[in-house]
Amino acid sequence: MVCSVDHLASGAGIGAMRAGGSAADAAVAASAVLAVTTQHMCGLGGDLFALVHDPATSATACLNASGRAGSGADPDRLRSEGHASMPFKGDVRSVTVPGCVDGWLELHGRFGRLPLADVLLPAIQLAAGGFPASPLLAASAPRIADVDGADEFRTDPPLRTGDLVRRPGVARSLAAIVADGRTGFYGGEFGTGLIELGAGEFTPDDLATSQADWVAPLSAEVWGHTVHTVPPSSQGYLSLAGALIAVGLDLPDDDDDPRWAHLLIESARQAAWDRPGVLHEGADGNALVEPGRLAARRRAIDTDAAAELPDTYRGGGTIYLCAVDADRMGVSLIQSNASGFGAHLVVPGTGIHLHNRGTGFSLRPGHPAEYGPRRRPPHTLSPALVTHPDGRLRSVLGTMGGDAQPQVVLQLLTRLLRDGDDAGRCISAPRWILTSPHATGFDTWTTTDGPIVSVEPHAPTGWDDGLRQRGHTVRRAADNYGLAHLIEVVGPVLAGASDPRARTGAAAGY
Repeated sequence: MVCSVDHLASGAGIGAMRAGGSAADAAVAASAVLAVTTQHMCGLGGDLFALVHDPATSATACLNASGRAGSGADPDRLRSEGHASMPFKGDVRSVTVPGCVDGWLELHGRFGRLPLADVLLPAIQLAAGGFPASPLLAASAPRIADVDGADEFRTDPPLRTGDLVRRPGVARSLAAIVADGRTGFYGGEFGTGLIELGAGEFTPDDLATSQADWVAPLSAEVWGHTVHTVPPSSQGYLSLAGALIAVGLDLPDDDDDPRWAHLLIESARQAAWDRPGVLHEGADGNALVEPGRLAARRRAIDTDAAAELPDTYRGGGTIYLCAVDADRMGVSLIQSNASGFGAHLVVPGTGIHLHNRGTGFSLRPGHPAEYGPRRRPPHTLSPALVTHPDGRLRSVLGTMGGDAQPQVVLQLLTRLLRDGDDAGRCISAPRWILTSPHATGFDTWTTTDGPIVSVEPHAPTGWDDGLRQRGHTVRRAADNYGLAHLIEVVGPVLAGASDPRARTGAAAGY
């Protein structure tokens, strides 16, 4: 089974497994198709994280394929120009070396079974021959009407749902990867263009260094299962911390009860209030989910009132997909531009849009996540994988959504592991997220105005008054509540759901 935001990608993943490929082959095939068809959310110019359950060993492997800043990174220069934070759009200094391709190659090299050419063929065919624009792509295209190099999406009349889109530069880049591996990409047309565009930000040595590392996953026991996620530089620890806090609370069984939402909101707030100060590449993930630390946070939660949090640290463009094969290898993969079309910069001639993940860096002198050469910024990407106590795979799940990702994962874990909801109910059920008034999706914990609780339009009506009575600022609005997917192993069968919020997604299996 494969779940993704695009039926073309899910179909490519299923095709890989029908041909004898593993879940890793399926995940790379689907991810590559998404890099072609959903440039408004991800692409070859972005980053990637993955968790893999290996049924042969019952172990979970974790891949951090997030890029590092170039050797020319200079925080003093940005500060001298008057920047107090990293530029959000239009500035190559907020671009790190994209790790997506390195991630594909590592994932395929360790867990793949098919030739790479077969895995990437569907993406190459769609890029060269064309694909129909999805409703979300067509709606997003006007945002880059003035971006140099975005000609594939700048049409007259404007791009409409179903219009054929061809991406010859992306097809060439994918073919170069098949022919020459990472050298074909990082040492080829893309790499040369990135160095020229960077104008001193990047060097050939920066691109010659792999951006993908196998790291130990961060894991915790939650509601009778082991939940695995990506350690720092990812904010995945927040999913575990929120769940570990919630485990010790008296959650009502009825999720229509506003107390259900309140206690989970408070768990998320207590887990994340100091995120800007403690999350960086060198952070100790185990220390961040240490029971004593979280017990203090749990004690601060009041059933009937929103907590007053300390003020110490005041100052999406992502896809998630999952795949499980017949051997019960499970892959939980997330790939990202960071925000929408990313930095609104395109590597000349390639049609590849660059992410703006460097916005996660700090410009505060001496901050552990300060922008600097060869450093990784804090990441919002936080996929999850769940195993039974005996090591068997239970489920793979995750979402896009910037700062809200661990909040959505917390709600999914609660519904799945505590409340016993099936995959369809977990994914379709109403959500809340914590947002800021500025709504970039990446400033929830740094805004001076404090987080707002956004409630999905189809959420229980009692949530609004119940949360307001407890002191929350609540708005019921259309917002980015994540595009989540989940596959669960249920005895001899797989049960999965793709988020209906994606409109064109698919949970496909055979």
